[in-house]
Amino acid sequence: MVNRVWVLLSGTLSLPILAGSDVDIETISVSGHNINLIGRSISASEGVVGQKEISVRPLARSGEIMELVPGMIATQHSGSGKALQYFLRGFSLDHGTDFATFVDGMPVNMRSHGHGQGYTDMNFVIPETISTLAYKKGAYYADVGDFSGAGGASLSTVAVLNQGVAEVTIGENEFRRLLLMDSLQVQGGNAILAFEGNNYRGPWLDVDEDVEKLNGLFKYTKSIKNGVMTLNFMAYDNQWNSADQIPARAVEQGILDPLGSLDKTLGGASDRYSFSANWENESWHASAFVIDYSLALWSNFTYFLDDADSGDQLEQVDERRIYGGHVSYELSSMLNNTLMFNTLGTQIRIDDIDEVGLYKTKQRHRLGTVRSDRIKESSASLYWDNKIDWFNNFSTVFGVRYDYFDFDVTDNAGENFYGHNLNVNSGKRNDDLTSLKASLIYDLSEQWQSYLSFGQGFHSNDARGTTIQIDPVSGDLVDTVDALVESSGYELGFRGFIDDKVNTSISFWALDLDSELLFVGDAGNTEPTDASTRKGVEATMYFRMSEWWSIDIEYAYTDAQYRNKNANEKYIPGTVKHVLQAGLNFEEGQHWFGSIRVRYFGERPLTEDNSVSSGSSTIWNMRIGYRFDDWVIKADILNLTDSRNHDITYFYQSQLANEAAPVDDVHHHAFEPRAIRISTSYQF
Repeated sequence: MVNRVWVLLSGTLSLPILAGSDVDIETISVSGHNINLIGRSISASEGVVGQKEISVRPLARSGEIMELVPGMIATQHSGSGKALQYFLRGFSLDHGTDFATFVDGMPVNMRSHGHGQGYTDMNFVIPETISTLAYKKGAYYADVGDFSGAGGASLSTVAVLNQGVAEVTIGENEFRRLLLMDSLQVQGGNAILAFEGNNYRGPWLDVDEDVEKLNGLFKYTKSIKNGVMTLNFMAYDNQWNSADQIPARAVEQGILDPLGSLDKTLGGASDRYSFSANWENESWHASAFVIDYSLALWSNFTYFLDDADSGDQLEQVDERRIYGGHVSYELSSMLNNTLMFNTLGTQIRIDDIDEVGLYKTKQRHRLGTVRSDRIKESSASLYWDNKIDWFNNFSTVFGVRYDYFDFDVTDNAGENFYGHNLNVNSGKRNDDLTSLKASLIYDLSEQWQSYLSFGQGFHSNDARGTTIQIDPVSGDLVDTVDALVESSGYELGFRGFIDDKVNTSISFWALDLDSELLFVGDAGNTEPTDASTRKGVEATMYFRMSEWWSIDIEYAYTDAQYRNKNANEKYIPGTVKHVLQAGLNFEEGQHWFGSIRVRYFGERPLTEDNSVSSGSSTIWNMRIGYRFDDWVIKADILNLTDSRNHDITYFYQSQLANEAAPVDDVHHHAFEPRAIRISTSYQF
């Protein structure tokens, strides 16, 4: 008989004892913000959120689940099927470049993606199936590698449901959603079945989003060979139309309504199918996965800047399969009467990309190829993590990680739409790096713990940027970029857990990034930026005021600057200085429950000299519900105050059809107007 306590800091799901099991698993009841991480975490910037916290949040989009990471902002500038845009710790993360995300051990970030490096599309996740979200901000964790500059998060789906659920949601702008979930015993194990279907027209005046999203999950968990085996199959299919960001001048001149569009033929289609297998016991953890993924995305950000006749619409394509796995071994021992824990692990990932392409289009019809490549990108990693409890109140954690990357790019375009032969952009490249991690942990008392942490992280650049020779649009010679971009982070933090009522943390952090070079999927080339420094303060407090009432407050301040530029050009466009999220939650016994939440993110520079900046944005959401017998009725009011703020803002050059020359302008995407969604669910 093996006895094991499942700790949730890595996002591993705690499981109940299964019928007929040879494994005795001690279950930790996950209460999310109520869990005491003193003695279990290695920094003040990590935490665990449970389904209880997820279930009380009104979500306009499934990707907003990432806002459960304190300080994270998730916004949208396009259609409902596109990955959200994320902001954290002074990063405009684009769609996920410096934040590593995993679901049941499978990577979500897409390397060398058709739209953006690290593309993180969470639309395949059914929020009600997530049991825990474990986040680790900073680069202090040896088991997290690529895209780890700002941190990472690991989401785990449920293994057992207490009861089945059938839920129907209807809302304004023809929002329709069906959710079915159930759990059943199969061959001595437990199976989870979940299905989500979603249709949505949207609030836009001249674009019907026509969202057709389908999600499915099958998960099977069984005790086998003194361990626990999990098999997981996920399926996602979606298509949609988009209302992208619009230029401010078009609204000011009365050409467009704030909910209008300039190109009415934008949108996309995407699917993702995955299978993963996991097995673990008290010492070993082994997992393997295969993912089949595709995306076709039509966008037009500059309108008639490059082509006055056909317009600037483009199509981005991504067709790939991803293979990989992770094996780790944990060992505890005594060193001169001192308890020591060691973890050794290895990770492998292969992105076999049939095509990552960029096409010139008009009304979704291809006019020619800008760039098309086949890529095989592989990585192998080794890591070691060591923790020693030197005294009752002092511990050290030391980690080292080695990553090796191999890039193989083959041009498929030949002579492209602009008459340039892109065969010279084919090539092979490899790179590697070693990253160090360390934390000192000191218990100030039974209720307070302090941390001093250091870590080196990195993100990989797009494979095409590592072998590029000529710009596919201009034909100019260009320089290749570094394959791996290193970062170094530092942090002083404190965590308090007081009388089972207050869970609080504060961290003072800094992060240096060698370069912010990225491959620009919208242009098919690389965009160079400078080395940067970010520093800030983050504070969280979760307070259970009574049996019925609780409040949570999260605040983040960040100062982000380029290191080597003069004082007039030191600002990093898109970095958010102030972020505040707060919620008041209510749950009365077995019947009434509700939540009201506010999210604020402040002004941010849009140019390097800060001559143009965005306004601040504030949005309120509310949920109220009632349970009776086996039924639950709830109402979500999204954008409660009907705020006309912007979801996201950019500054760049564009040209309208009636303009003789390009114009530098602010481009923005409005919050969706206030909307009410009513859900009725039956539990069986």
